[in-house]
Amino acid sequence: MANVPVQRMSQLMAKTLRDDPADAEVLSHKLLVRAGYVRRTAAGIWSWLPLGKRVLANVERIVREEMDAIGAQEVLLPAILPREPYEATGRWEEYGPELFRLQDRRGGDYLLGPTHEEIFTLLVKDQASSYKDLPVILYQIQNKYRDEARPRAGILRGREFLMKDSYSFDTEDEGLAKSYALHREAYQKIFARLGLDYRICAATAGAMGGSKSEEFLAPAEAGEDTFADCPNCDFAANTEAITYELKPVDGSDVPAAEDIPTPDTPTIETLAASLGVPASATLKNLLVKVDGEIVAVGVPGDREVDMDKVEAHFAPATVELVTETDFAARPDLVRGYVGPRGLDKVTYIADPRVAPGTAWITGANKAGTHTKNVVAGRDFEVDTYVDVVVVQEGDPCPKCGTGLVLDRAIEIGHIFQLGRKYTDALKLDVLGQNGKPVRVTMGSYGVGVSRAVAALAEQSADDKGLCWPREVAPADVHVVAAGKALQTELALDISQRLAAAGVRVLVDDRAGVSPGVKFTDSELIGVPQILVAGRRAADGVVELKDRRTGEREELTIEEAVARLTA
Repeated sequence: MANVPVQRMSQLMAKTLRDDPADAEVLSHKLLVRAGYVRRTAAGIWSWLPLGKRVLANVERIVREEMDAIGAQEVLLPAILPREPYEATGRWEEYGPELFRLQDRRGGDYLLGPTHEEIFTLLVKDQASSYKDLPVILYQIQNKYRDEARPRAGILRGREFLMKDSYSFDTEDEGLAKSYALHREAYQKIFARLGLDYRICAATAGAMGGSKSEEFLAPAEAGEDTFADCPNCDFAANTEAITYELKPVDGSDVPAAEDIPTPDTPTIETLAASLGVPASATLKNLLVKVDGEIVAVGVPGDREVDMDKVEAHFAPATVELVTETDFAARPDLVRGYVGPRGLDKVTYIADPRVAPGTAWITGANKAGTHTKNVVAGRDFEVDTYVDVVVVQEGDPCPKCGTGLVLDRAIEIGHIFQLGRKYTDALKLDVLGQNGKPVRVTMGSYGVGVSRAVAALAEQSADDKGLCWPREVAPADVHVVAAGKALQTELALDISQRLAAAGVRVLVDDRAGVSPGVKFTDSELIGVPQILVAGRRAADGVVELKDRRTGEREELTIEEAVARLTA
């Protein structure tokens, strides 16, 4: 193997910290700063120091190798992008305040790229004219930008982040399915090589659009996504993507609807307590405005409305809760007593749990009054059924019925079958085999490169510090000179011998630093193997420690070199 330079800590641009940063909320944020991998430049903007850059580069390398293996071609597109393509697809507005917008000195509108579907589409439109030019998969590894309202959790939720984004272009849907499958398999190899524990979960397409979508989620307490996992079958999904089949029931024996006096019961809790019924027997009706028009959302009284799901259903329209002013303008809508019967000029959507035939106690649209025996499909009609409740632990698995388990996770990858959303908007056609234009179909596939570093830190760290898998670690071995000149000389000599054999070495040769501090730093930094030139160095004996297991072994210098170069 080629000789690699030894990294000496006496010359390393990185300082370790004893205490957690005051603003750190999650483990990866604390440890990556304390161990000298990253430093905060501004809110949500981070600088990568030499050790961090090495880890980041190793993740990039693994991603690049697996993308190249499926025949993808690497390009590099600009980060500053023109407004017009994003306006053509509607995303200039859809992205809302998260989009970094800017103007040049001539008043021209630009943005900092959050994703590059539009620009890749235009690139292929420029380069491909015939079906013979396709299929093609293009990718880049580049910084992306999103103006997060509350950047937090260190590099997990930043305004600038490193991402691999790739795009497939095919003339047929069958080709798109194949490109999607290639990426799915490549991602499994990437995350296995990175040493990440992950789940593949059904997901929603969101602002990306398209038909099929799956997320790769790394379970971690710091995760911002909640996913549901079935302990009995292979079902796993982001909670926002879980849907249930509408199952009508027979409500023919339910008595006629009847108004009942319920003074001072404007909430589900007070209503259920007053009538002595479970909250699940009541129907909750939440009022929202969709681009200014009032919509009622019906869910069982014991469930909460998932506003993310409501917003996704009505996207790109703006969804907001009704206000006191709205109630004042609509005296027929009585706050705390709204019900689905007789609603005028109000669209009514409901969760599938409010299926035809189900009976409820719900508002009568009169102050201090509710109605019992209100049957869906008999006493009121649902305009649209949409899964809009917050998924709870124990909800039945849509596939087998077993109670679901909920967990937190970090999104590390996402794959989409976009179809023709972007090629329609930007008119990407090629000549088909019959000489007629064919509209191209697309896939979009992302890996959070910098996020993967944080996910690895979250999953692999212990109470002593970071603990990197070998393939992404900043070095293969951390050599520690425990104090005296003889030990430092020996440590440097061993480091050179290892480096000559192609081993990546970080050596702690700092003068005036106590052995205790060096040992603590070696565990904090998290290189897989720690080699200590300590008290028996004069006898030609060193100690080799496995960072993950903590196992220690005394070896002769020759044995240690042989072990580490094997």
